[in-house]
Amino acid sequence: MKVIVLGAGQVGSSVATALATETDNSVTVVDTDAEALNWLQERLDIRTVTGLGSQPSVLQEAGAADADILIAVTSSDETNMLACQIAWTLFHTPTKVARIRVTDYQDHPALFDNAAIPVDFIISPERLIKDYIARLIKYPDALQVREFGDGRLLLIGMEVDRGGPMVGEPIHRLRELLPDTEARVAAIYRHDTSIPPEGDASLLAGDEVFFLAKKSDIRRVMSVMRPLDKPYKRIMIAGGGNIGGALAAKLEDDYQVKLISHNLRRARELSASLDRSIVLSGNASDTELLEEENIEDMDVFLALTNDDEDNILAAMLAKRLGARRAMCIVNRTEYVDLIEMGSIDIALSPHQITIGEVLTHLRRGDVVSVYSLRRGAAEAIEIIARGDEGTSRVVGRRIDALDLPRGTTIGAILRDDEVLIAHHDTVIKADDHVVLFLTDKRRIGEIEQLFSVGFGFF
Repeated sequence: MKVIVLGAGQVGSSVATALATETDNSVTVVDTDAEALNWLQERLDIRTVTGLGSQPSVLQEAGAADADILIAVTSSDETNMLACQIAWTLFHTPTKVARIRVTDYQDHPALFDNAAIPVDFIISPERLIKDYIARLIKYPDALQVREFGDGRLLLIGMEVDRGGPMVGEPIHRLRELLPDTEARVAAIYRHDTSIPPEGDASLLAGDEVFFLAKKSDIRRVMSVMRPLDKPYKRIMIAGGGNIGGALAAKLEDDYQVKLISHNLRRARELSASLDRSIVLSGNASDTELLEEENIEDMDVFLALTNDDEDNILAAMLAKRLGARRAMCIVNRTEYVDLIEMGSIDIALSPHQITIGEVLTHLRRGDVVSVYSLRRGAAEAIEIIARGDEGTSRVVGRRIDALDLPRGTTIGAILRDDEVLIAHHDTVIKADDHVVLFLTDKRRIGEIEQLFSVGFGFF
């Protein structure tokens, strides 16, 4: 595909990197920051154009006349919307994706139509990460939580602990330990190396395991991987911006929430808009403030400001002062390695969470959802099997008869209202939603080809 990405910030750079590393994509990145573009061009096989992406001449230079998709992810909602308008009006760009941060725009979907503001798909990193954090809080032992089929099927990533019944046991023992529960191990990572999730593969303490199970079965499966922590009750949020404020509103009915904002005016606004949360004005890195607010009693401390360094310092301090679990937003990928070696439990990357939403609209075939995992190296995909036995390579065939790319696992099938955990003899039917895990996202083209519909295959 020919793709134009407007914005060379964290989101735009991540999108460009994800697309440029796949074959058959021609990527052009547009930004006013020539230095940021040079940095990208040194690392990726892409074109760059320096200029304002909402100007017709800049879009023309970027190749809008024959582009397949425009992805406008600058820091300005208005620039993104205007760029989509110009791309449609002047160049009839088929697909237009825009990053929209302001909820006032998002609350009026009638605005986004080719007869009004021609945006085909809206992405909101703030909304995505808010919802993602809420899922992590619901499952305290999980490192990653992804949903399929409107939440009926979950993909959980977690670390195997010495106290778990599955430690040292082969995967096939899951059926013996959980005879009335079905689950599928989709991937195992040991010291950052992928281990094929075959039945005789053993799980060791420290392994990161990804598995699929029905929502109703998730906790039972988690319990054999490690002793489960108690559910969270008390949560402290550092940061009163769009993410922190929206998360507090989402959580306050079910949890005891305290929110710290360094901006007094914003703290007053949040205090007026939130019903049950306690809102404080101050610095989340202030030891005295944290101790006064009983940080040692907090189940989770979340550092969600716009400053990576502040988030890291605040989360480390909260953990040292006794918070049970500490998470923080980190935009710079080079900081993630440092965090994983330290005391912070989970580093949240908004652009990695966002990239899956973007890729959902770029994948060929009937792709319903895409989740980027392990810093973009792996992917979980929900794709619809179309056609029939004569036109499809997958419909009417057992899973063990499919020519799956190496490192690919079919974990589950969503069929109407059913959730079917996949087995080797499971037969795929037309219109099934097939959930796959790829340890090597470079194989995505082979998956798209496998699920494509054509004539004369057989």
